[in-house]
Amino acid sequence: MSSSRVLCVGVLVSDVFVPPVERLPNAGELLATDDFLIEPGGCAANVAVALSKLGVAASVSGRVGDDLYGEMVKRDLSALGIDTSGVLTTPGLGTAKTVIIAVVGEDRRYLHTFGANAALAAIDISSSAFETADVIYIGGYLILHALRDDELAPRLAAARARGAKTILDVAAPAERELSLDAVARLLPHVDYFVPNLDEAVALTGEPDPRRQADMLIEHGALTAIIKLGEKGVYVRSGTESFALDAPPIAVVEPSGAGDAFAAGLAVGILEGWDLQTMVRFASVIGASACSALGCAAGILSRREADAFVLKHPLALRRSDGS
Repeated sequence: MSSSRVLCVGVLVSDVFVPPVERLPNAGELLATDDFLIEPGGCAANVAVALSKLGVAASVSGRVGDDLYGEMVKRDLSALGIDTSGVLTTPGLGTAKTVIIAVVGEDRRYLHTFGANAALAAIDISSSAFETADVIYIGGYLILHALRDDELAPRLAAARARGAKTILDVAAPAERELSLDAVARLLPHVDYFVPNLDEAVALTGEPDPRRQADMLIEHGALTAIIKLGEKGVYVRSGTESFALDAPPIAVVEPSGAGDAFAAGLAVGILEGWDLQTMVRFASVIGASACSALGCAAGILSRREADAFVLKHPLALRRSDGS
């Protein structure tokens, strides 16, 4: 039986990060860079890795391909003390891979193959971890097409019934027109729904984070947290609402920030913190992921994060402007 306190379900990827370059190469040109960074990625892996750096036992449930990349993902996660017994190997499909190219002064470029993630279904989620974890994180929902809401919702309901807390994150596919119907069956079983601004716009059709959060609460989420990047977060629960500024951390490369935020949120849930304390800590962990190349290298340790929170109290604004 799994002893992990947090179960991370969702996308697993072998990431290849190209160090920041001044420009993209011209056609046929070879542009030399520093060494590439190759590491496990995808939301499920990123959250678990961040938790390991924060001293929290985590397990991962997802799918990789029957290839060297899948072996690498499992090996590297296991080396961090993460339980990978729930990672399934998928014959006939490769492990998902992403090449991330950072260009100085511009947003990142991505090349991606979805691979074995396409086969992940609710029945694949590790039962032992699902039935014992204190926090269950589901990431990459809406791009995991085999992870059906009619099969996932009963499992989330059962987890909540035994006292577990649930965190749901999504990824909005560009080719698919969305509405709240895409998450309506799951939200009544979700304690913390954590989309970014673009995802919340795609789901609600509303540009204003306050209205977005109101609609998500109306559809059943206990707490809605809209991630606003360098502008911070907007938070709404049944009893309070507030905005929080982003931490003062120099950005090198922002991949994995949202996943690290979810890990920080999970720590706050396990510690029993109030919502404001929880979101402050999560914001610091999320921002720290932006301070180095890759999704994990910059993430602060628990001691470092606690010290940062004390040294840099983040400005909080309530919905009434106070």
